[in-house]
Amino acid sequence: MPKVSSVVVPYATYLRVYEPLAAFPEQERGYWARYARRPDRPSYQDELRRSLADLLPTPPVAVPVHESRDAFVAEVDGVVCVCPWRTRLRGWQALGELAEELPAVVLDAVLPPLVRRQAAQDYERWLARNPDARPWIRTATWQVPLNWFVLVADEEREYVKGTGAAAAGGGPGADGDHEDFGGGAPSLRYRTPMVQARRRVARGLRALRDAVDEGPLIDGLVDVGRWLEEFHPRSLVELDYGGLVHVLPAGDLEGDHSAADVAEGIEALRRGDGAAAGEAYGRLVERWRAVRDRRSAN
Repeated sequence: MPKVSSVVVPYATYLRVYEPLAAFPEQERGYWARYARRPDRPSYQDELRRSLADLLPTPPVAVPVHESRDAFVAEVDGVVCVCPWRTRLRGWQALGELAEELPAVVLDAVLPPLVRRQAAQDYERWLARNPDARPWIRTATWQVPLNWFVLVADEEREYVKGTGAAAAGGGPGADGDHEDFGGGAPSLRYRTPMVQARRRVARGLRALRDAVDEGPLIDGLVDVGRWLEEFHPRSLVELDYGGLVHVLPAGDLEGDHSAADVAEGIEALRRGDGAAAGEAYGRLVERWRAVRDRRSAN
C-alpha cells in the first residue's frame, strides 16, 4: 500500500497489544494470517497521515467511514501476533475526549458541532451492535502517561538513535521492528509479555494503595489494567514513543529511563521510603515537564 506522504508526523505515543492469531474468530484469523505475509504493510506514520488528511475536506471527516483493515504485526517466540488499527473505533473514542483537551472555539473550527453530533450518533448506533468492542491501541500526545511505564521494565527498553535522516520521512515499519525503520529513524520502545504486564499492574496497585488513598496514577493504572484483561494471555504489550522521538533531542532520549524511575518509586513506596519515592517522582516530573514545554512552544 503506498504511503500517503513522506512528512513525519510527531507528538503521538502508543500503548499497543499484539494478540496471537488464535485469539481471533476463524474468518478474521485467516485474513490476518494472509495480511501478516504481506511485504508492504503500512507504518504508524501512514496511519497518522491518513487521519490528518481526513480533516482537510469541507466538511472534515471526523471519523473514517469504513473501519481499517490494517494492523501492526510482530512475532513472539515463533507465534505471529497482530495489533489491528481499528481507526474508526479509536476515532470515535478520541472525538469524545476532544472537548476536554481543546477550547470550544478551536474545536468548533476544526470539527464543526454538526460533524461531531453526526459522528456521536453513528458511534451510538455502532456501539449498540458491538457492545464488547475495544481498541488494541491507546494513544497519547506530547507525553507517555506514567501509568504506562508501570507495565514495563528498564531492561525491556529498546533505543535506536537513528542516523538523523528520519526527518525526511522514516518511521517504524508496520511490524515495528528496528530493522524495518526507514531513513535511519530513531526509536524508543518497550515490549513485554502480557502476563508480566498484568503482574506489574497488580503489584503497582498494591504498593500505591498502601501508600496513598487515591490519585490519578492509581485511577490510570486501574483503567489500563482493566483494558489489558480484555486480551489473550499470550499477547505482547508494547509501549512506543512513536513520533515523539522526532522532536526530542537524542541526548534526552538516551537519558530517558522513565520506566526505571517509576519502578524505583513504587519499590520505595513498598518499603515505606517516602524520600526515595519523592526523588524518583521528581525526576519524572522534571523530564516530562520539559516535553510539555516543547508542546507549548509549538
